[in-house]
Amino acid sequence: MGKFSENLKTCRKRLHVSQEVVAVNCKIAYGTYRRYESGDREPCLSTFCAFADYFGVTLDQLAGREPLPDTTDEGA
Repeated sequence: MGKFSENLKTCRKRLHVSQEVVAVNCKIAYGTYRRYESGDREPCLSTFCAFADYFGVTLDQLAGREPLPDTTDEGA
């Protein structure tokens, strides 16, 4: 699994939502989303941007070029 797919899964789990919820909100098919998260496929730029917007991260963070925001202080 590549860094993108790992970060995609991490972001989804941080929001405590299912793969289907992300797919619906980003206007893609559930099966397609599953393949992105498993590393079998990579999204086109518009879908990649939709994920970054949905999760509130930058494209570089989602791609693994920069670390994801630290969420350890949330809820404190």
